[in-house]
Amino acid sequence: MRLAAPLLAGLCLLGLGACGDTVQQKPISHSLLEDLIVAPYPVYWLGASFQGMAVTEVVHDPSDAFTVSYGDCLQGGQGACVPPLRVVSSPDNSFLPGGSAPTEGRSIRGIQAVVAQAGRAIVIPTDGIVVDIYANDARVAAAAAQTMVPINALGSPEAPLPARQPDTGFGATPLPSQIPSPLRPLR
Repeated sequence: MRLAAPLLAGLCLLGLGACGDTVQQKPISHSLLEDLIVAPYPVYWLGASFQGMAVTEVVHDPSDAFTVSYGDCLQGGQGACVPPLRVVSSPDNSFLPGGSAPTEGRSIRGIQAVVAQAGRAIVIPTDGIVVDIYANDARVAAAAAQTMVPINALGSPEAPLPARQPDTGFGATPLPSQIPSPLRPLR
């Protein structure tokens, strides 16, 4: 009986631990934000938290774009998370997504933006970059568009954004991974 009680308590704790939500991500350390600060172009974000959602992931993808995700995963999990809010800063200002999806043009902070998915996706060409905002709620996306600021440059929420620059040519420049190694003679 004396052995059964601690064993039962241990099994209960193990069972409760198994109920943990593996889909949720934990807030990231501040050291992961350092890549955003040293980026060679403006990288937009909404601060360490936005409307009660903390930064949960920062990704620098092979296209050189930075994605800052806010809040716990709505679907998926590690490596396949769909967060409630994402802000993507892309240095390729030659491409504005839209395609055949219904979109509308809207002036946001002095810039002509593209709004799609019933307001849940907003594309803002500003300066020499394109900022994409993806949210599960149109009100959250609109608030994010008014609040976003560059982490590595001066900016204020709700202030006018820098005007769109002409095509920077980023899309025509091959990525380092696309450049073949120089040929060398065999020995």
